[in-house]
Amino acid sequence: MAAVLMLRGSARLLYKHRKVHAASLPMVCSRTMASKTPVGFIGLGNMGNPMAKNLVKHGYPVVAYDVFPEAGKEFQDSGAQVMDSPADVAEKADRIITMLPSSPNAVEVYTGVNGILKKVKKGSLLIDSSTIDPAISKELAKAVEKMGAVFMDAPVSGGVGAARAGNLTFMVGGVEQEFDAAKELLTCMGSNVVYCGEVGTGQAAKICNNMLLAISMIGTAEAMNLGIRFGLDPKLLAKILNMSSGRCWSSDTYNPVPGVMEGVPSANNYQGGFGTTLMAKDLGLAQITATNTKTPVPLGSLAHQIYRIMCAKGYALKDFSAVFQFLREEENL
Repeated sequence: MAAVLMLRGSARLLYKHRKVHAASLPMVCSRTMASKTPVGFIGLGNMGNPMAKNLVKHGYPVVAYDVFPEAGKEFQDSGAQVMDSPADVAEKADRIITMLPSSPNAVEVYTGVNGILKKVKKGSLLIDSSTIDPAISKELAKAVEKMGAVFMDAPVSGGVGAARAGNLTFMVGGVEQEFDAAKELLTCMGSNVVYCGEVGTGQAAKICNNMLLAISMIGTAEAMNLGIRFGLDPKLLAKILNMSSGRCWSSDTYNPVPGVMEGVPSANNYQGGFGTTLMAKDLGLAQITATNTKTPVPLGSLAHQIYRIMCAKGYALKDFSAVFQFLREEENL
């Protein structure tokens, strides 16, 4: 492998270039933890905010952008650079992480008029931690490749609590030879970083996970509601479920019933956490993937409809565990 000297400002940084699996693919720079060169972060929402903060905690200078200026204010107050556009972030950093709500947002941030690709540097590593259509991830990868950079999809699981604690799980798709470069940054924000395969496989894994999560949350809400209607104490019922075969993450870590657990959205009128709109969006992606692969997902389809109805009935901005509240209200109709 050949060593290449690159100039960044007045400093000379030595990067090792690695050959990837095909001659047409760009080569990205390998960096050591000691370099601590600036890292771009685009999307400072409920998840992106704590993720970017964990990069700062690990000593990385963060160059940030969010479509809502107020989202970047606290980073600016702490000394981080807040830019006016994704393109400006790309001009300042050759490693960029994006955390965006949907496929259209990702397309705009990467390929829009002021998108990353307008000023991306050759050899840059672009990591998208949004949950989007795997087909869109593949299209973005091709567009990035044409600019001489590398794109990897790395959606996350774990929710806002794990984002704050730095315990997220990253599911990574892309060129395997670049996985270590991506992992260097992702381990600052997560405790599990798993290579899944080519671009799009990270998204596929995340979509499968969220479909199962939605189904299990609805099942937990139904079981808890049924037990309460029978006269069982909800805390007692949750305890029994969590020491029995019905135990799942939705019951023992993120219980949807108010008063059963502290520090979860159900204890705060379903504020914060993972929004119902986002869950409906992810279930929609699962439906598209199921159709494209001719895969039967009857429970996933039903879960999708339930969350779409919730969005239409005023639950859009509440955490997806509000399905318990939705069921309680519907039974009174």
